[in-house]
Amino acid sequence: MVPMPASTEAPFDLVIHAGRVLCPATGLDGPGAVAVRGGRIAAAGPSVSGPAREVLRLPRALVLPGLVDLHAHPARGESRYGVDPDRHLLPYGTTTVLAQGEAGALNLARYQATVIEPSLTRVRLAVNIGRRGEAPADGSCATAEDVDARACVEAVRANQKQGGEAIWGLSVNVSQATCGPTDPRAVMAAGLRAAEETGLPLLFGPRRAADWALADQLPRLRPGDVVTYCFTDCAEGLLDGERVRDAVWAARERGIRFDVGHGMGSFDFRVAERAIAQGFLPDAISTDRYGRHLGLTPRHDLPRTLSKLLAAGMREPDVFTRVTAGPAALLGLAGEVGTLAPGAGADVAALEWNPTAAPLRDTAGAERPGGVWEPVLTIRAGRVIHAAAEASG
Repeated sequence: MVPMPASTEAPFDLVIHAGRVLCPATGLDGPGAVAVRGGRIAAAGPSVSGPAREVLRLPRALVLPGLVDLHAHPARGESRYGVDPDRHLLPYGTTTVLAQGEAGALNLARYQATVIEPSLTRVRLAVNIGRRGEAPADGSCATAEDVDARACVEAVRANQKQGGEAIWGLSVNVSQATCGPTDPRAVMAAGLRAAEETGLPLLFGPRRAADWALADQLPRLRPGDVVTYCFTDCAEGLLDGERVRDAVWAARERGIRFDVGHGMGSFDFRVAERAIAQGFLPDAISTDRYGRHLGLTPRHDLPRTLSKLLAAGMREPDVFTRVTAGPAALLGLAGEVGTLAPGAGADVAALEWNPTAAPLRDTAGAERPGGVWEPVLTIRAGRVIHAAAEASG
């Protein structure tokens, strides 16, 4: 990265020249540049020219829209999972993130004030059907009285009346770790009631144990709902043996979307490879990044996660769409986020290919060889943030 001298005439605030500029939303792919003015994309492509206050040259980099992580855990305090979005997500290419259930009815206002409003990272929220969000050590829905559809609806409506725009939907996770002794069917039913009353979609974490068939869970969902943890190796996962379940294909036909949600135990190369080979691709690639990931070597971030999907057999255009334009559209942010089209927000990620990086590893320890995309810098609303070594806290 070589900063160039400032120009006396500066129609652009910033121009980033790169060996490759890629935008799935507009079809751009090749050597070129991205120009920024006033926190917006001014131009992108091979013919960008003109003076700028700052010029960055990244001849080895891939420059693309800021990455969109559809499932992670940005928080400051309270959440047992939370990571600081501006420290642990933004410097590594992610400019927009959806929080999975960090806040519920009782702490939604605090989350708005302490995480959403002060963050440079664009944070959207799936409100937890558990009224205490992810604060309880035994799971957000482990106590039946915490599963409160009415409180959830009232909190969402109050937030909307105050002009809040950050609530995307509701979070309902019926896993054993989340529900504990609470009936998972009751948790899902409460989430669906609240979703119907608010008109919001669900980010749904399915029951992955043999006590509740996935084929019984999926038909309860509605078009626009998103199922996360889709490549988990478990009793009631995506695959029935080696085949993608008929119920999964039927859900996709009805408009149910599927997200990776890698996390600490929810990405298996075998499952991903079998599904991809059969033509079942996720609609979004996400990290499910949370506190236990901090300090890991190699770092768990969205560039490394998308690299795993490349190793599992997805085509490059499909992968990059699913960390930019695809999840942006799911969040209702198409045109503003996930694109380098002129007028869009100036959110940009620069990555470089490292062919000698540590092997890619799934959450069971299986490895795949191959290189890794690594973050170089991020631009959020026109502001440059350089990737750096990560602290453990």
